[in-house]
Amino acid sequence: MAETGARPRLWAIVGATGTGKSALSLDLAQHLAATGRPAEIVNADAMQLYRGMDIGTAKLPVAERRAIPHHLFDALRPSEEAAVAWYQPVARALIEQIHARGADAILVGGSGLYVSSAVFDFAFPPRDDELRARLEAELAEGGTGPLLSRLRALAPDAAAAVDARNPRRVVRALEVAMLGGDARVTLPEKPALWRAETSIVGVHCERSALVERLDRRVEQMWAEGLLDEVRGLIPNGLERGRTASRAIGYAHALAELRGEVTRAEAIAETQALTRRYARRQVSWFKRYPGITWIDGPDLRGLRLA
Repeated sequence: MAETGARPRLWAIVGATGTGKSALSLDLAQHLAATGRPAEIVNADAMQLYRGMDIGTAKLPVAERRAIPHHLFDALRPSEEAAVAWYQPVARALIEQIHARGADAILVGGSGLYVSSAVFDFAFPPRDDELRARLEAELAEGGTGPLLSRLRALAPDAAAAVDARNPRRVVRALEVAMLGGDARVTLPEKPALWRAETSIVGVHCERSALVERLDRRVEQMWAEGLLDEVRGLIPNGLERGRTASRAIGYAHALAELRGEVTRAEAIAETQALTRRYARRQVSWFKRYPGITWIDGPDLRGLRLA
């Protein structure tokens, strides 16, 4: 419960996609304001960082944000790469600015690594842009096979853990291994909070109900014009974006536009990947210490006054 005069708090609203995190963040912000504590919302969804990627990310329209300040939505062009190493300092600087204004910050999103980077003391593997570029050139020339062989020789554990079907992750794992780091970024067993005044809220939804909701939402994305949105994003660099072009739904809409898959196939694959992603999100957030789980986006589950 927020009290007038208390130090500004960081709230994190987390959970699987489709559970109602955005709705809860709005209700929480309004409740805090009613108790004399203004609040502002900070995005922690990697795909909602992108301008123009609205339908496929279920981004809350500006008109529905209840005049509450929102940050880090539409922060990147589709051609730019979303990287958690970039996100962490930007998000934390925003949170500090919000707190300096005497307001609470509400971090909302389901990208586990992005949330963790802002909420916990979290270190990232080393980076080298020139080395990355060389490895990507090798990838374009010879595929993932030779890169995986080198990764197995340098870091067998990382090679066993990496998603071999994801070329970007293979390149990143090999880059880190060549720099002497550990590419297996995971949440520490007992992570320390970045700010002591932090409350983490997980939004839960029963699995069968969530699956049905997610399947319907994917169908609705196509019905609401995802293909037209993607067509409009191509001139803005969607196909060149290493992150945006691989986003669930967008990659499949692009494939449909190229004639590589039918609409039914694009929708079915997007549904399957969305369900799989939701399972991974739940597994990630279950490891958070001190998290309060509530059933659905119901503010009453937090027992706020």
